[in-house]
Amino acid sequence: MTMPSHTAPTPAPAAVPARPAVDWPGSLKDAATAAFVALLLTVPLVGLRTVDRPTGLSIEARPDEVIASIVLVFLGRLGLGLIRQGLALPVLVLALAAAAVGLALPMPTQVLRLVLVAGGGIIALRAAITLTTGRSKLSQAERDRRMDRVAAKVQHATKYIAPVAIAFAVALPLTPLADRQLLDIGILLLTYIMLGWGLNIVVGLAGLLDLGYVAFYAVGAYSYALLAHYFGLSFWVCLPLAGVLAACSGVLLGFPVLRLRGDYFAIVTLGFGEIIRIILVNWYQFTGGPNGISGIPRPSFFGIADFTRTPPEGMAAFHELFGLEFSPLHRIVFMYYLILALALVVNVFTLRVRKLPLGRAWEALREDEIASASLGINRTNMKLAAFAIAAMFGGFAGSFFATRQGFISPESFTFIESAIILAIVVLGGMGSQIGVVVATLLVIGLPEAFRELADYRMLAFGMGMVVIMLWRPRGLLAHRDPTILLHGGKTPRVNAGAAR
Repeated sequence: MTMPSHTAPTPAPAAVPARPAVDWPGSLKDAATAAFVALLLTVPLVGLRTVDRPTGLSIEARPDEVIASIVLVFLGRLGLGLIRQGLALPVLVLALAAAAVGLALPMPTQVLRLVLVAGGGIIALRAAITLTTGRSKLSQAERDRRMDRVAAKVQHATKYIAPVAIAFAVALPLTPLADRQLLDIGILLLTYIMLGWGLNIVVGLAGLLDLGYVAFYAVGAYSYALLAHYFGLSFWVCLPLAGVLAACSGVLLGFPVLRLRGDYFAIVTLGFGEIIRIILVNWYQFTGGPNGISGIPRPSFFGIADFTRTPPEGMAAFHELFGLEFSPLHRIVFMYYLILALALVVNVFTLRVRKLPLGRAWEALREDEIASASLGINRTNMKLAAFAIAAMFGGFAGSFFATRQGFISPESFTFIESAIILAIVVLGGMGSQIGVVVATLLVIGLPEAFRELADYRMLAFGMGMVVIMLWRPRGLLAHRDPTILLHGGKTPRVNAGAAR
Protein backbone atom coordinates (compact mmCIF):
# COMPACT_ATOMS: atom_id res chain seq x y z
CA MET A 1 0.00 0.00 0.00
CA THR A 2 1.50 3.21 -1.07
CA MET A 3 1.28 6.30 1.07
CA PRO A 4 0.11 9.45 -0.58
CA SER A 5 2.98 11.88 -1.16
CA HIS A 6 2.75 15.31 0.39
CA THR A 7 4.53 18.19 -1.27
CA ALA A 8 5.91 20.76 1.14
CA PRO A 9 4.22 24.09 0.63
CA THR A 10 6.42 26.80 -0.87
CA PRO A 11 7.12 29.45 1.78
CA ALA A 12 5.68 32.81 0.99
CA PRO A 13 8.27 35.54 0.35
CA ALA A 14 9.03 37.62 3.38
CA ALA A 15 7.23 40.88 3.39
CA VAL A 16 9.52 43.86 2.98
CA PRO A 17 8.86 46.25 5.83
CA ALA A 18 7.40 49.43 4.51
CA ARG A 19 9.12 52.66 5.34
CA PRO A 20 7.15 54.41 8.04
CA ALA A 21 5.23 57.41 6.85
CA VAL A 22 6.71 60.80 7.60
CA ASP A 23 4.99 62.51 10.49
CA TRP A 24 4.67 65.91 8.86
CA PRO A 25 2.30 67.40 11.46
CA GLY A 26 4.59 66.36 14.32
CA SER A 27 7.74 67.53 12.52
CA LEU A 28 6.23 70.91 11.65
CA LYS A 29 4.92 71.35 15.19
CA ASP A 30 8.34 70.56 16.66
CA ALA A 31 10.06 72.98 14.28
CA ALA A 32 7.49 75.69 15.02
CA THR A 33 8.01 75.26 18.77
CA ALA A 34 11.78 75.64 18.35
CA ALA A 35 11.24 78.73 16.20
CA PHE A 36 8.96 80.26 18.85
CA VAL A 37 11.62 79.74 21.51
CA ALA A 38 14.16 81.34 19.16
CA LEU A 39 11.80 84.30 18.75
CA LEU A 40 11.61 84.83 22.52
CA LEU A 41 15.41 84.72 22.78
CA THR A 42 16.43 86.70 19.72
CA VAL A 43 14.09 89.67 20.14
CA PRO A 44 15.85 91.03 23.27
CA LEU A 45 19.31 89.70 22.40
CA VAL A 46 19.51 90.40 18.67
CA GLY A 47 16.48 92.40 17.58
CA LEU A 48 17.11 95.42 19.80
CA ARG A 49 20.37 97.34 19.97
CA THR A 50 21.27 100.53 21.78
CA VAL A 51 22.82 103.21 19.57
CA ASP A 52 24.73 106.25 20.84
CA ARG A 53 23.43 109.27 18.92
CA PRO A 54 24.17 112.98 19.38
CA THR A 55 20.80 113.34 21.09
CA GLY A 56 21.50 110.45 23.48
CA LEU A 57 20.99 106.71 23.58
CA SER A 58 18.27 105.24 21.42
CA ILE A 59 17.04 101.75 20.59
CA GLU A 60 17.40 100.46 17.07
CA ALA A 61 15.24 97.57 15.87
CA ARG A 62 16.76 94.88 13.65
CA PRO A 63 13.86 92.75 12.41
CA ASP A 64 15.90 91.23 9.55
CA GLU A 65 18.27 89.52 11.96
CA VAL A 66 15.38 88.22 14.05
CA ILE A 67 13.57 86.79 11.03
CA ALA A 68 16.76 85.19 9.73
CA SER A 69 17.43 83.57 13.10
CA ILE A 70 13.89 82.20 13.35
CA VAL A 71 14.00 80.82 9.80
CA LEU A 72 17.36 79.18 10.47
CA VAL A 73 16.09 77.51 13.64
CA PHE A 74 12.86 76.39 11.98
CA LEU A 75 14.56 74.86 8.95
CA GLY A 76 17.32 73.30 11.02
CA ARG A 77 14.89 71.65 13.42
CA LEU A 78 12.69 70.49 10.56
CA GLY A 79 15.68 69.05 8.71
CA LEU A 80 16.85 67.21 11.83
CA GLY A 81 13.40 65.72 12.31
CA LEU A 82 13.24 64.54 8.70
CA ILE A 83 16.72 63.03 8.96
CA ARG A 84 15.62 61.00 11.95
CA GLN A 85 12.64 59.73 9.94
CA GLY A 86 14.79 58.38 7.09
CA LEU A 87 14.83 61.33 4.67
CA ALA A 88 18.52 62.14 4.98
CA LEU A 89 19.19 62.15 1.22
CA PRO A 90 16.49 64.73 0.27
CA VAL A 91 17.56 66.91 3.21
CA LEU A 92 21.20 66.69 2.06
CA VAL A 93 20.32 67.79 -1.47
CA LEU A 94 18.15 70.71 -0.30
CA ALA A 95 20.72 71.86 2.27
CA LEU A 96 23.52 71.86 -0.30
CA ALA A 97 21.29 73.77 -2.70
CA ALA A 98 20.56 76.41 -0.02
CA ALA A 99 24.28 76.79 0.76
CA ALA A 100 25.08 77.13 -2.96
CA VAL A 101 22.42 79.82 -3.38
CA GLY A 102 23.87 81.73 -0.45
CA LEU A 103 27.35 81.59 -1.96
CA ALA A 104 26.50 82.30 -5.61
CA LEU A 105 23.65 84.80 -5.58
CA PRO A 106 23.69 88.37 -4.21
CA MET A 107 21.91 88.74 -0.90
CA PRO A 108 20.24 91.85 0.57
CA THR A 109 22.03 91.37 3.92
CA GLN A 110 25.13 89.58 5.11
CA VAL A 111 23.10 87.90 7.82
CA LEU A 112 20.87 86.19 5.26
CA ARG A 113 23.92 84.93 3.41
CA LEU A 114 25.30 83.54 6.66
CA VAL A 115 21.98 81.82 7.41
CA LEU A 116 21.93 80.07 4.04
CA VAL A 117 25.62 79.11 3.96
CA ALA A 118 26.19 78.18 7.60
CA GLY A 119 22.74 76.69 8.17
CA GLY A 120 22.74 74.74 4.93
CA GLY A 121 26.27 73.53 5.51
CA ILE A 122 25.57 72.28 9.03
CA ILE A 123 22.36 70.49 8.02
CA ALA A 124 24.11 68.96 5.00
CA LEU A 125 26.93 67.72 7.22
CA ARG A 126 24.45 66.16 9.62
CA ALA A 127 22.61 64.45 6.76
CA ALA A 128 25.88 63.19 5.22
CA ILE A 129 26.96 61.67 8.56
CA THR A 130 23.63 59.91 8.83
CA LEU A 131 23.90 58.50 5.30
CA THR A 132 27.43 57.18 5.80
CA THR A 133 27.22 55.86 9.34
CA GLY A 134 23.52 55.44 10.10
CA ARG A 135 24.09 57.66 13.12
CA SER A 136 20.45 58.60 13.57
CA LYS A 137 19.61 54.93 14.30
CA LEU A 138 22.17 54.62 17.09
CA SER A 139 21.48 54.85 20.78
CA GLN A 140 23.20 57.47 22.91
CA ALA A 141 25.49 54.85 24.44
CA GLU A 142 26.62 53.64 21.02
CA ARG A 143 27.23 57.22 19.92
CA ASP A 144 29.41 57.77 22.97
CA ARG A 145 31.36 54.59 22.23
CA ARG A 146 31.95 55.70 18.65
CA MET A 147 33.14 59.12 19.77
CA ASP A 148 35.39 57.47 22.33
CA ARG A 149 36.97 55.36 19.61
CA VAL A 150 37.51 58.45 17.44
CA ALA A 151 39.02 60.33 20.39
CA ALA A 152 41.32 57.38 21.16
CA LYS A 153 42.55 57.29 17.55
CA VAL A 154 43.22 61.03 17.61
CA GLN A 155 45.11 60.72 20.90
CA HIS A 156 47.23 57.88 19.54
CA ALA A 157 47.90 59.82 16.33
CA THR A 158 49.13 62.81 18.32
CA LYS A 159 52.69 61.47 18.21
CA TYR A 160 52.58 62.03 14.45
CA ILE A 161 50.34 65.10 14.39
CA ALA A 162 52.25 67.09 17.02
CA PRO A 163 55.61 67.30 15.16
CA VAL A 164 53.84 68.35 11.96
CA ALA A 165 51.80 70.99 13.82
CA ILE A 166 54.91 72.34 15.59
CA ALA A 167 56.84 72.48 12.31
CA PHE A 168 53.94 74.35 10.70
CA ALA A 169 53.78 76.81 13.61
CA VAL A 170 57.53 77.43 13.40
CA ALA A 171 57.50 77.93 9.64
CA LEU A 172 54.36 80.10 9.52
CA PRO A 173 56.07 83.52 9.98
CA LEU A 174 58.52 82.62 7.20
CA THR A 175 55.82 81.97 4.60
CA PRO A 176 54.54 84.63 2.17
CA LEU A 177 51.11 84.39 3.80
CA ALA A 178 52.39 85.74 7.12
CA ASP A 179 51.12 89.29 7.51
CA ARG A 180 50.47 91.40 10.59
CA GLN A 181 46.87 90.21 11.01
CA LEU A 182 47.73 86.52 10.70
CA LEU A 183 50.58 86.80 13.19
CA ASP A 184 48.37 88.67 15.66
CA ILE A 185 45.75 85.92 15.43
CA GLY A 186 48.48 83.31 15.88
CA ILE A 187 49.77 85.08 19.00
CA LEU A 188 46.24 85.26 20.40
CA LEU A 189 45.62 81.57 19.77
CA LEU A 190 48.92 80.53 21.33
CA THR A 191 48.22 82.68 24.39
CA TYR A 192 44.89 80.95 25.00
CA ILE A 193 46.42 77.55 24.29
CA MET A 194 49.01 78.25 26.97
CA LEU A 195 46.31 79.37 29.41
CA GLY A 196 44.23 76.30 28.60
CA TRP A 197 47.16 73.97 29.22
CA GLY A 198 47.84 75.73 32.51
CA LEU A 199 44.24 75.46 33.72
CA ASN A 200 44.15 71.85 32.52
CA ILE A 201 46.50 70.98 35.37
CA VAL A 202 43.94 72.09 37.96
CA VAL A 203 40.73 71.07 36.19
CA GLY A 204 41.79 68.16 34.01
CA LEU A 205 44.42 66.45 36.15
CA ALA A 206 43.57 67.40 39.74
CA GLY A 207 39.80 67.59 39.17
CA LEU A 208 39.34 71.00 40.86
CA LEU A 209 36.81 73.36 39.26
CA ASP A 210 38.58 76.73 39.19
CA LEU A 211 36.44 79.67 38.04
CA GLY A 212 38.97 82.34 38.96
CA TYR A 213 41.98 81.42 36.83
CA VAL A 214 41.99 84.89 35.31
CA ALA A 215 43.20 86.19 38.70
CA PHE A 216 46.60 84.53 38.18
CA TYR A 217 46.64 85.88 34.64
CA ALA A 218 46.09 89.39 36.07
CA VAL A 219 48.72 88.94 38.79
CA GLY A 220 51.33 88.02 36.17
CA ALA A 221 50.42 90.95 33.93
CA TYR A 222 50.42 93.54 36.72
CA SER A 223 53.57 92.08 38.27
CA TYR A 224 55.53 92.70 35.10
CA ALA A 225 53.95 96.12 34.49
CA LEU A 226 54.60 97.38 38.04
CA LEU A 227 58.11 95.95 38.30
CA ALA A 228 59.02 97.50 34.97
CA HIS A 229 57.34 100.81 35.88
CA TYR A 230 58.72 101.30 39.41
CA PHE A 231 62.06 99.47 39.24
CA GLY A 232 62.93 99.59 35.56
CA LEU A 233 63.44 95.84 35.28
CA SER A 234 63.55 94.21 31.86
CA PHE A 235 61.10 91.64 30.57
CA TRP A 236 63.57 88.78 30.96
CA VAL A 237 64.00 89.56 34.65
CA CYS A 238 60.29 90.14 35.27
CA LEU A 239 59.11 87.01 33.46
CA PRO A 240 60.24 84.52 36.15
CA LEU A 241 59.30 86.97 38.92
CA ALA A 242 55.77 87.25 37.54
CA GLY A 243 55.50 83.46 37.55
CA VAL A 244 56.73 83.25 41.14
CA LEU A 245 54.33 85.95 42.35
CA ALA A 246 51.42 84.27 40.56
CA ALA A 247 52.38 80.93 42.14
CA CYS A 248 52.39 82.58 45.57
CA SER A 249 48.90 83.92 44.91
CA GLY A 250 47.83 80.40 43.96
CA VAL A 251 49.11 79.06 47.26
CA LEU A 252 47.35 81.86 49.14
CA LEU A 253 44.11 80.92 47.42
CA GLY A 254 44.65 77.21 47.97
CA PHE A 255 45.11 77.20 51.74
CA PRO A 256 41.67 78.51 52.81
CA VAL A 257 39.60 76.69 50.17
CA LEU A 258 41.05 73.18 50.04
CA ARG A 259 38.52 71.90 52.56
CA LEU A 260 35.71 72.81 50.18
CA ARG A 261 34.44 70.62 47.36
CA GLY A 262 32.31 70.85 44.27
CA ASP A 263 30.16 73.93 43.81
CA TYR A 264 31.39 75.56 47.02
CA PHE A 265 34.97 75.33 45.84
CA ALA A 266 34.04 76.83 42.45
CA ILE A 267 32.19 79.74 44.10
CA VAL A 268 35.18 80.60 46.29
CA THR A 269 37.57 80.61 43.32
CA LEU A 270 35.12 82.83 41.46
CA GLY A 271 35.11 85.20 44.41
CA PHE A 272 38.92 85.25 44.48
CA GLY A 273 39.02 86.32 40.85
CA GLU A 274 36.58 89.14 41.54
CA ILE A 275 38.56 90.24 44.61
CA ILE A 276 41.70 90.61 42.49
CA ARG A 277 39.82 92.62 39.86
CA ILE A 278 38.24 94.94 42.45
CA ILE A 279 41.63 95.54 44.07
CA LEU A 280 43.07 96.49 40.69
CA VAL A 281 40.19 98.91 40.11
CA ASN A 282 40.21 100.59 43.53
CA TRP A 283 43.93 100.75 44.38
CA TYR A 284 44.34 103.76 42.16
CA GLN A 285 47.65 105.03 43.54
CA PHE A 286 49.42 101.73 42.88
CA THR A 287 47.71 100.07 39.90
CA GLY A 288 46.32 103.09 38.09
CA GLY A 289 42.75 102.04 38.82
CA PRO A 290 40.37 101.92 35.86
CA ASN A 291 42.88 103.87 33.77
CA GLY A 292 45.29 100.97 33.85
CA ILE A 293 49.02 101.11 33.16
CA SER A 294 50.37 102.31 29.83
CA GLY A 295 53.84 102.52 28.34
CA ILE A 296 54.80 98.99 29.38
CA PRO A 297 58.26 98.23 27.94
CA ARG A 298 58.53 95.86 25.01
CA PRO A 299 60.91 92.91 25.24
CA SER A 300 64.33 93.15 23.67
CA PHE A 301 66.12 90.40 21.76
CA PHE A 302 67.45 88.65 24.90
CA GLY A 303 69.00 91.92 26.09
CA ILE A 304 71.31 92.04 23.06
CA ALA A 305 69.38 94.07 20.51
CA ASP A 306 66.26 96.21 20.33
CA PHE A 307 63.61 96.16 17.63
CA THR A 308 63.40 99.95 17.22
CA ARG A 309 65.17 101.89 14.53
CA THR A 310 67.15 103.87 17.13
CA PRO A 311 67.91 101.50 20.05
CA PRO A 312 68.83 102.79 23.52
CA GLU A 313 72.46 103.29 24.48
CA GLY A 314 74.42 100.10 25.03
CA MET A 315 72.16 97.99 22.79
CA ALA A 316 72.35 97.26 19.08
CA ALA A 317 69.52 97.47 16.57
CA PHE A 318 68.06 94.11 15.61
CA HIS A 319 68.01 94.79 11.87
CA GLU A 320 71.60 96.02 11.89
CA LEU A 321 72.79 93.10 14.01
CA PHE A 322 71.51 90.56 11.47
CA GLY A 323 71.97 92.70 8.35
CA LEU A 324 68.26 93.05 7.61
CA GLU A 325 66.17 95.93 6.37
CA PHE A 326 64.22 97.55 9.19
CA SER A 327 60.64 96.36 9.53
CA PRO A 328 58.15 96.74 12.40
CA LEU A 329 57.16 93.13 11.70
CA HIS A 330 60.41 91.86 13.26
CA ARG A 331 59.12 92.50 16.77
CA ILE A 332 55.78 90.79 16.00
CA VAL A 333 57.58 87.72 14.65
CA PHE A 334 59.77 87.60 17.76
CA MET A 335 56.70 87.86 20.01
CA TYR A 336 55.10 85.01 18.06
CA TYR A 337 58.10 82.76 18.58
CA LEU A 338 58.29 83.78 22.25
CA ILE A 339 54.72 82.75 23.07
CA LEU A 340 55.18 79.59 20.97
CA ALA A 341 58.21 78.64 23.08
CA LEU A 342 56.37 79.40 26.34
CA ALA A 343 53.37 77.30 25.26
CA LEU A 344 55.58 74.37 24.28
CA VAL A 345 57.34 74.53 27.66
CA VAL A 346 53.97 74.29 29.42
CA ASN A 347 52.96 71.36 27.21
CA VAL A 348 56.19 69.42 27.73
CA PHE A 349 56.04 70.01 31.48
CA THR A 350 52.45 68.78 31.68
CA LEU A 351 53.19 65.65 29.67
CA ARG A 352 56.21 64.84 31.83
CA VAL A 353 54.64 65.56 35.19
CA ARG A 354 51.71 63.24 34.46
CA LYS A 355 54.10 60.29 34.54
CA LEU A 356 55.68 61.37 37.83
CA PRO A 357 54.27 60.49 41.26
CA LEU A 358 52.94 64.04 41.52
CA GLY A 359 50.89 63.73 38.34
CA ARG A 360 49.58 60.28 39.27
CA ALA A 361 48.58 61.66 42.68
CA TRP A 362 46.61 64.42 40.95
CA GLU A 363 44.76 61.90 38.81
CA ALA A 364 44.05 59.77 41.87
CA LEU A 365 42.59 62.79 43.68
CA ARG A 366 40.46 63.55 40.68
CA GLU A 367 38.97 60.06 40.68
CA ASP A 368 38.43 59.58 44.44
CA GLU A 369 39.78 61.77 47.24
CA ILE A 370 38.85 59.37 50.03
CA ALA A 371 40.57 56.41 48.39
CA SER A 372 43.62 58.60 47.72
CA ALA A 373 43.82 59.64 51.37
CA SER A 374 43.60 55.99 52.43
CA LEU A 375 46.67 55.30 50.29
CA GLY A 376 48.66 57.95 52.12
CA ILE A 377 48.45 60.78 49.56
CA ASN A 378 48.66 64.19 51.20
CA ARG A 379 45.67 65.87 49.63
CA THR A 380 46.57 69.37 50.85
CA ASN A 381 50.08 69.32 49.42
CA MET A 382 48.96 67.83 46.12
CA LYS A 383 46.23 70.42 45.60
CA LEU A 384 48.52 73.27 46.59
CA ALA A 385 51.09 72.03 44.11
CA ALA A 386 48.46 71.94 41.37
CA PHE A 387 47.33 75.48 42.18
CA ALA A 388 50.86 76.84 42.40
CA ILE A 389 52.06 75.31 39.12
CA ALA A 390 48.94 76.27 37.18
CA ALA A 391 49.07 79.80 38.62
CA MET A 392 52.74 80.09 37.64
CA PHE A 393 51.93 79.30 34.02
CA GLY A 394 49.07 81.80 34.15
CA GLY A 395 51.54 84.39 35.45
CA PHE A 396 53.89 83.71 32.54
CA ALA A 397 51.03 84.20 30.10
CA GLY A 398 49.98 87.40 31.90
CA SER A 399 53.46 88.92 31.71
CA PHE A 400 53.57 88.13 28.00
CA PHE A 401 50.13 89.70 27.56
CA ALA A 402 51.31 92.88 29.27
CA THR A 403 54.41 93.28 27.13
CA ARG A 404 52.50 92.33 23.99
CA GLN A 405 49.77 94.93 24.51
CA GLY A 406 51.87 97.66 26.09
CA PHE A 407 48.79 98.60 28.13
CA ILE A 408 46.71 96.73 30.69
CA SER A 409 43.60 97.58 32.69
CA PRO A 410 41.19 95.68 34.96
CA GLU A 411 38.74 95.35 32.05
CA SER A 412 41.08 92.77 30.49
CA PHE A 413 40.69 90.38 33.43
CA THR A 414 36.96 89.94 33.94
CA PHE A 415 35.09 86.75 34.71
CA ILE A 416 34.31 86.18 31.04
CA GLU A 417 38.03 85.47 30.48
CA SER A 418 37.95 82.73 33.12
CA ALA A 419 34.79 81.35 31.52
CA ILE A 420 36.42 81.24 28.07
CA ILE A 421 39.55 79.49 29.35
CA LEU A 422 37.46 76.97 31.29
CA ALA A 423 35.26 76.44 28.22
CA ILE A 424 38.37 75.64 26.19
CA VAL A 425 39.42 72.97 28.71
CA VAL A 426 35.95 71.44 29.01
CA LEU A 427 35.16 71.61 25.30
CA GLY A 428 38.40 69.92 24.30
CA GLY A 429 38.07 67.22 26.95
CA MET A 430 39.42 67.62 30.46
CA GLY A 431 42.96 66.29 30.67
CA SER A 432 43.49 66.24 26.89
CA GLN A 433 46.35 68.37 25.58
CA ILE A 434 45.38 68.10 21.92
CA GLY A 435 41.78 68.79 22.92
CA VAL A 436 42.80 72.21 24.28
CA VAL A 437 44.34 73.06 20.90
CA VAL A 438 41.23 71.99 18.97
CA ALA A 439 38.92 73.84 21.35
CA THR A 440 41.02 77.02 21.13
CA LEU A 441 40.76 76.97 17.35
CA LEU A 442 36.97 76.69 17.68
CA VAL A 443 36.35 79.11 20.56
CA ILE A 444 38.94 81.77 19.68
CA GLY A 445 39.81 81.18 16.04
CA LEU A 446 36.32 81.09 14.54
CA PRO A 447 35.14 84.36 16.19
CA GLU A 448 38.30 86.04 14.90
CA ALA A 449 37.56 84.78 11.40
CA PHE A 450 34.03 86.26 11.58
CA ARG A 451 34.86 89.48 13.37
CA GLU A 452 32.44 91.46 11.20
CA LEU A 453 29.63 89.63 13.01
CA ALA A 454 30.89 90.78 16.39
CA ASP A 455 27.38 91.47 17.71
CA TYR A 456 26.62 87.75 17.66
CA ARG A 457 29.89 86.36 18.95
CA MET A 458 28.82 85.74 22.54
CA LEU A 459 25.40 84.48 21.45
CA ALA A 460 27.03 81.96 19.13
CA PHE A 461 29.53 81.06 21.85
CA GLY A 462 26.77 80.26 24.34
CA MET A 463 24.77 78.27 21.80
CA GLY A 464 27.85 76.29 20.83
CA MET A 465 28.59 75.38 24.43
CA VAL A 466 24.99 74.22 24.96
CA VAL A 467 25.19 72.03 21.85
CA ILE A 468 28.50 70.49 22.92
CA MET A 469 27.22 69.77 26.43
CA LEU A 470 24.18 68.01 24.99
CA TRP A 471 26.05 66.14 22.26
CA ARG A 472 29.39 65.35 23.90
CA PRO A 473 29.31 66.24 27.63
CA ARG A 474 32.84 64.98 28.35
CA GLY A 475 34.36 67.08 25.57
CA LEU A 476 35.39 66.49 21.98
CA LEU A 477 38.54 64.48 22.75
CA ALA A 478 37.79 63.23 26.23
CA HIS A 479 39.58 59.87 25.87
CA ARG A 480 42.69 59.50 28.03
CA ASP A 481 44.95 56.47 28.11
CA PRO A 482 46.04 55.24 31.55
CA THR A 483 49.28 56.90 32.63
CA ILE A 484 50.71 53.69 34.08
CA LEU A 485 49.93 50.14 32.86
CA LEU A 486 50.72 47.16 35.08
CA HIS A 487 53.08 44.42 33.86
CA GLY A 488 53.85 46.34 30.67
CA GLY A 489 50.40 45.71 29.28
CA LYS A 490 48.96 47.40 26.25
CA THR A 491 46.41 50.13 26.31
CA PRO A 492 43.01 48.61 27.10
CA ARG A 493 40.37 48.55 24.46
CA VAL A 494 38.07 51.54 24.48
CA ASN A 495 34.59 50.77 25.75
CA ALA A 496 31.69 52.67 27.13
CA GLY A 497 33.33 53.40 30.45
CA ALA A 498 37.00 53.54 29.55
CA ALA A 499 37.12 57.19 28.47
CA ARG A 500 36.52 59.79 31.05
